[in-house]
Amino acid sequence: MGLSFFIAKRIYSDREQKKNVSKPAIQIAISGIAIGLAVMIVSVCVVLGFKHTIRDKVMGMGNHITVSNFHTIYANELRPICISDSLVANLRQVDGIKHIQKFVTTQGIIKTEDNFMGVAIKGIDEEYDTTFIHNSLREGHIPSFSGDKGSNKIVISKWIADKLNISLGDRIFLYFIAENVKVRRFTVEGIYETNMTQFDKLLCITDIYTTTRLNGWEKDQCEGAEIIVNNPQNILETESKIVDNINKITDRKGESFASINIFDAYPQIFSWLNLLDMNVWIILILMLCVAGFTMIAGLLIIILERTSMIGTLKALGASNKNIRHIFLWFSVFIIAKGIIIGDIIGIGIIALQHYTGIIKLDPSTYYVDIVPVEFNIHLIALLNIATLLICTLVLIAPSYLVAHISPTKTMKFG
Repeated sequence: MGLSFFIAKRIYSDREQKKNVSKPAIQIAISGIAIGLAVMIVSVCVVLGFKHTIRDKVMGMGNHITVSNFHTIYANELRPICISDSLVANLRQVDGIKHIQKFVTTQGIIKTEDNFMGVAIKGIDEEYDTTFIHNSLREGHIPSFSGDKGSNKIVISKWIADKLNISLGDRIFLYFIAENVKVRRFTVEGIYETNMTQFDKLLCITDIYTTTRLNGWEKDQCEGAEIIVNNPQNILETESKIVDNINKITDRKGESFASINIFDAYPQIFSWLNLLDMNVWIILILMLCVAGFTMIAGLLIIILERTSMIGTLKALGASNKNIRHIFLWFSVFIIAKGIIIGDIIGIGIIALQHYTGIIKLDPSTYYVDIVPVEFNIHLIALLNIATLLICTLVLIAPSYLVAHISPTKTMKFG
């Protein structure tokens, strides 16, 4: 193996190689590997960034697991549930839970002088984690909402603000229709934008005290509790533990508890994201096939061009195995060069997009305004290793061509 490696290295570093017929074939092989690997790196980083960005947006507004009234979740009938402090303390003992926060939603109509729109108003209190909402703010701030008194303050989406021509600081009227029509006036304290139409076209945020009273519920009643887990990968596992804690438990009014995870709450979005994995696999297979075929073509040309050298080596006692190893090592050098160039191109494109956001998207369709990317060193290293191994393995069969080259005929031809 040492001699094969030495000869292959000498052939690869031979400056006279530029004059050989195989030079264009080698360049094409290197280009095929470089382009293929660059496309694979960009595809994987873009899909990872896209999936995680959309997932974080959905989970930021909807959270990981929701514990609510059985009828609210499974009968689509908004009914309150009493979530006591003892139940919250019991849930906090479940391994994997990071935070628990109560909420209440109600339906209303925003009325301006020129237009009106139906919206959902979500009430939160001081214990609610508003990190995602803060990160999505375009104007203003998030007020300090309380569960003990009304604030008459509201946060709306940029989509609603643009449609109704509402600006930060405006006072707006909301109408709530139940047995009697109730009217409340709110001051717009913040305007957010997530680019998720499911939320931006509908959701406004105010204090839980106001929404509870508008629904006619008692102070200890709420629509449910949103649960944030430490690791989003363990949502289903954590939910099963929560079910064990709330199963067959009722509140003080006899209402039954139920839970729903974010995947079941928004199945269309997560099914769509899962389809992206199939697209990535198709791209990876196609690019590896391109790299493999270009290397096979390059190796065959190199072997045919080096028939005189093969005949000489056989005459000197070299075995077919040793000669095959020479060409396989030579191919590894070519593959390695293509991988290095591919890494430079692929990582360069990802870095350019990450720092400049040069490639834009339509947020109404893709939920983001720029192509998100996520640099994952482990996956890139895995792509490098897989490319090297697969491209080398597919060359083993073509390398057996050297066994059919006769030293007598080649030396006579030379």
